[in-house]
Amino acid sequence: MVKHSEKIAVLGAGSWGTALAMVLADNGHDVRLWGHNADHIQRINEEKKNEKYLPGILLPDGIQGYSQLEESLDSVKTIILAVPTKAIREVLNKIKGFAHSPFTIVHVSKGIEPDTHLRISEMIEDEMPESLVEDIVVLSGPSHAEEVSLRHPTTVTVSSLNMEAAKRVQDLFMNQNFRVYTNTDIIGVEIGGALKNIIALAAGIADGLGYGDNAKAALITRGLAEIARLGTKMGANPLTFSGLAGIGDLIVTCTSVHSRNWRAGNMLGKGMKLDDVLSSMGMVVEGVRTTKAAYQLSKKYDVNMPITDALYNILVNEVNPKDAVDRLMARGKTNEMDDLVNILGERLFEE
Repeated sequence: MVKHSEKIAVLGAGSWGTALAMVLADNGHDVRLWGHNADHIQRINEEKKNEKYLPGILLPDGIQGYSQLEESLDSVKTIILAVPTKAIREVLNKIKGFAHSPFTIVHVSKGIEPDTHLRISEMIEDEMPESLVEDIVVLSGPSHAEEVSLRHPTTVTVSSLNMEAAKRVQDLFMNQNFRVYTNTDIIGVEIGGALKNIIALAAGIADGLGYGDNAKAALITRGLAEIARLGTKMGANPLTFSGLAGIGDLIVTCTSVHSRNWRAGNMLGKGMKLDDVLSSMGMVVEGVRTTKAAYQLSKKYDVNMPITDALYNILVNEVNPKDAVDRLMARGKTNEMDDLVNILGERLFEE
């Protein structure tokens, strides 16, 4: 139990927002869970469950659903931003229309905005006036909502340009089931969380094609190399990718049936069309948008990302998944250690 109770708004009543609302409520906070669908919110309040996204899970008493955004933010100083990347600007634009005092904004989504190539913290900075943002914190790591809602042991990391803000958010969430670490590398934490969805899509495609553990291990390992290559070029600390927001999140997203990106990739590998996959999911598949953004970033920074290239061709150019895998395997010879040498060499040169 925390030392004091705080009024906290969780914006986004999907599975992840609801699971995090449960953690905060377990810690004694007054949690306002906002969603844009009034009927959905009414059912949450009446049933004390979010059957649409977390069926069978009873919500703690400390959670109250809100369908009016302004009402949910009354007397709140901390916002947990748990909406999909594509909805972030829309929600922030509404907030700045009526807000008068600054918030600490904790974003928990994992994506990069296509075309602008902005990370989510940069989107917040771009959209919100400085007078309304006290601090921006990112929370990321290997954390399926389904397991968090069951209070299974979970570890995540929080990062911010202001480490005092990160530590305050650490205190808000930390309990015996939900362990929170801090990390000073906000770029690496955001990039790791976003790009792992691309590799998870690829892992799902490999499983859908009927390939085995060898292929998945290769995708995870070489996928991590791609993430680290691009992330380091963008200013991240390469060591971040060996932590929770890197390899930890990558493993869980590539290997679990809870992963919507893995599930979407699995359906693609089995021959379904992308539009049919997305319509059948019922939830946002962040990896699709992020693949396009990462592909553009790889060209901008001149970074070799063959798995991302292959997935981009599958999603955008409708290349047959098996043909894309065959092209990956037929690439020219390289040295596995080149990635590590180049990444560490660039980092040491910068320092």
